[in-house]
Amino acid sequence: MHTVFRIGDIRKLDKKSPLYEVDLKLTSDDDQQLRQLTDRIREEVNGTGWYRMGQLLLKIRQLDKAEELYTALLEQASNDSDKAYIYHQLGMMKNGKGQYTEAASFYEMCLKIERKTLPEDHPSLANIYNNIGGVYYNTGDYSKAVKFYEKTIKIKEKALSPNDPDLALSYNNIGQVYNNMGDYSKALEFFEKSLKIYEKALPPNHPLLAASYNNIGAVYNTMGDYSKALKFFEKSLKVREKALPSNHPDLAQSYNNIGQVYNDMGDYSKALEFYEKSLKIREKALLPNHPDLATSYDNIGGVYNNMGDYSKALEFYEKSLKIREKALPSNHPSLATSYNNIGGVYNNMGDYSKALECHEKSLKISEKALPPNHPDLAYSYNNIGGVYGDMGNYSKALSFLEKALSIFQKSLPPNHPNIKRVKNSIDNVKKEM
Repeated sequence: MHTVFRIGDIRKLDKKSPLYEVDLKLTSDDDQQLRQLTDRIREEVNGTGWYRMGQLLLKIRQLDKAEELYTALLEQASNDSDKAYIYHQLGMMKNGKGQYTEAASFYEMCLKIERKTLPEDHPSLANIYNNIGGVYYNTGDYSKAVKFYEKTIKIKEKALSPNDPDLALSYNNIGQVYNNMGDYSKALEFFEKSLKIYEKALPPNHPLLAASYNNIGAVYNTMGDYSKALKFFEKSLKVREKALPSNHPDLAQSYNNIGQVYNDMGDYSKALEFYEKSLKIREKALLPNHPDLATSYDNIGGVYNNMGDYSKALEFYEKSLKIREKALPSNHPSLATSYNNIGGVYNNMGDYSKALECHEKSLKISEKALPPNHPDLAYSYNNIGGVYGDMGNYSKALSFLEKALSIFQKSLPPNHPNIKRVKNSIDNVKKEM
């Protein structure tokens, strides 16, 4: 153990000086709290030497340093086992950076090595399949995500007991994919399987139960069944209020989700009440450039946009963008979301040139960061088409709307609401031409 100090009193030297005096107390080898902390770190970060350091860097999200370390270790790796492990860790690092194509490439290299000696359904491959599925989920390639999540589930159903929480996690993952695909009955089927396991295997106030209630609530909200959505979100909140400290970020998520329901119901004062509760916790619990803070600002901006208070909407959307510009790489999809949101406000204000500028920035990022059939690209094309429609430039509007429709038809089931929505927009534009 290196030298570790406890921080005691902190005093400013004087009102004009930026300097502080800090009382430090050297810890002893038998300090129980320090021992508990180091024991916990050992539990969460296994391995030895540089491999352990790499895990720690990933855990604390020092992703650039992790990349540097694992790249150096890869150059020194002398056997397939070490190479497979390093490729897997590089995949985790790239996934953390939002560089999903490169993440998939590293995971696939890891899988290729492992498959030289292991059958397709070997239990040790489940985690790799799961991570590859997660990357395809993030890139919007939902059919591939389902394929790899199903491989994971097939292995876990054979290797684990039917009430193992790890199996519930896999049901939850595939449920998320079906939810994004608009197949809500399938999403509910898997989320309810996950919940059933957690209810049997975990104590009633376990945070994973809250997460399950959350997921089911989100499906009902998307389906427009707001009373059921609120019921499950409030169950989730109740568990978290009992299990977690009052400033825990998961509580902020629950308040955020309840706010989303009220926003979708058009009850904007209630929506703001819950979004502001969520923001208050995140401002206390998180670093000032944490992406979840950006999400809170986004949501509050969305309410003001719906209320027609465009100056307030811009204020919050720009706060969100500022955080994302500092915290994320320049081609991260969340930056595209921010530009899209700001573009939407300018469009509502009738400032079409600024709206187009923002939507085109969003599109440029999405084209770099995402595969050509990702639904988020379709949203960008749809938004640009909407602006041209409002400007009366119907030929350009039609061109972008048809691009959006083409992507939605490739990436979503035929009865998805987004397909119907774009088709209606195309019909309206054609009537104006």
